[in-house]
Amino acid sequence: MGESEFDWEEEFAGLTEDWDVVERVLPDGWREAARNTGALRRTRGFDSPAALLRVLLIHLVDGCSLRETAVRAAAGGLATVSDVALLGRLRSSGEWFRWMVEQMSQRLSNASRDVVPGKRVRLVDASVICEPGATGSTWRLHYMIDLSTLACEQVDVTQPDEGETLMRFAVEPNDVLMADGGLAQQRGIRSVVERGGDVIVRMDVVNVPLEEANGQLIDWLPRLRTLEIGQARAWPARMHSDSGVIDVQVCALKKSPEETLKTQEKLRHTAARKGRALQPETLEAAGYVIVLTTLQDVSASRILELYRYRWQIELAFKRLKSLLHLGHLKKTDKVGAKAWLQGKLFVATLIETLIAVGERFSPWGYFLRTDADAPMQMA
Repeated sequence: MGESEFDWEEEFAGLTEDWDVVERVLPDGWREAARNTGALRRTRGFDSPAALLRVLLIHLVDGCSLRETAVRAAAGGLATVSDVALLGRLRSSGEWFRWMVEQMSQRLSNASRDVVPGKRVRLVDASVICEPGATGSTWRLHYMIDLSTLACEQVDVTQPDEGETLMRFAVEPNDVLMADGGLAQQRGIRSVVERGGDVIVRMDVVNVPLEEANGQLIDWLPRLRTLEIGQARAWPARMHSDSGVIDVQVCALKKSPEETLKTQEKLRHTAARKGRALQPETLEAAGYVIVLTTLQDVSASRILELYRYRWQIELAFKRLKSLLHLGHLKKTDKVGAKAWLQGKLFVATLIETLIAVGERFSPWGYFLRTDADAPMQMA
């Protein structure tokens, strides 16, 4: 069927009931937030926050270009706007998306409590994003998420040759940055501590030199060999450089034989693909989960349990890239790229909320309103 034969009116009429359900799961105050965050300070082209959100979702969910999104919006009677103007709306909607993700995440779970009393845990990572097609570009996405709300706190888009480092991320006093081994670098850890924060990072026993209190380098493998399966233990250590000494503790847990073999096979495969020799120490260390932290008053079991949350965020981000086509990143506009990513995170949270509503919350399939948007109708 050609575009001229497509019945746009029928298509959008069929979505009306679905949109009503979506509106019911959006957080209280989402319309006001559209104006307060700057997404809809001017109503030019859009008559309401709902119209703006519906149009942006066409772009974010269906993967339409901005031009095609504008055409669909006009055909469905949602808005009359150009693709250039729509890009401007997208750029100004990043904070709106972030606010809605935070509010919806708090409602979905009780994760808004302090994970570590008095501290705010923030998950940081970096991922290479590849544009599809032969002419696609490759970018590195550096992102930070608040563990308590799952809200995206910071996003930077760089060329792929700009490496991963904790120095790139904003840190406030009492923040705890949690990251994988790629960010376990001395300069980055020191930069976090100097700004009043702490770290929890996966550690490589070969590449992260640590010392005893007397200055002697620590050989970790003899200590790790004392662990039994399921046993968590911590050892004090020091990170020394020309800038001074940082006290840390190293927490470790022995893996099961099955998990050890899986990790070793991955290491062998990666080494063969890159033409590198694999050290015996690296293979042996693959039998343990080893985490370095600057937190001093938290037990090894608690640190390792907390680190487990990092994997959940990584898996969620991979699903986001796969299911919501995160690879179609805006290449030339960092503000637009961040807003676009916030929109994708909003879509993922919206999907999770709709599933949760259908499965767990209520037989009528939506949250009850408690604000003035839904006054009670008397019989």
